[in-house]
Amino acid sequence: MPTHTRIRMFNTKATYPNQSLDNDLCQAVRAGNTVYVRGQVGTDFEGRLVGLGDPAAQADQAMKNVEQLLEEAGSALSHIVKTTTYITDPRFREPVYRVVGQWLEGVFPISTGLVVAGLAQPEWLMEIDVIAVIPEEEGAA
Repeated sequence: MPTHTRIRMFNTKATYPNQSLDNDLCQAVRAGNTVYVRGQVGTDFEGRLVGLGDPAAQADQAMKNVEQLLEEAGSALSHIVKTTTYITDPRFREPVYRVVGQWLEGVFPISTGLVVAGLAQPEWLMEIDVIAVIPEEEGAA
């Protein structure tokens, strides 16, 4: 019996055609009642970049992806416990965090933010990964 469930498995050959990678990955993993979501960027699940040059638009698309992946795993945005946000320019902090904050209003996760030299594709301005839980049902032993 598997110890975890892989959600939206893919191979990096399709995701990064401009690079010579061949790795099997997935967008999220459900392990017990914990969900780990891979770093999400401003690209939708069909591979289209949303918000070229616009960190806020990329953050909005990334959070749409996070929401969908959590739902597919049996969780929700309200169950996020930790976020890690990566931005490629310190000036992107306000627009990116404003958008993420709108998506997570009232959730109160812990968060880490990093400014990095670059992400896997040069047009990506931000990336966010999350850890969430799947709450136990009320009354369950």
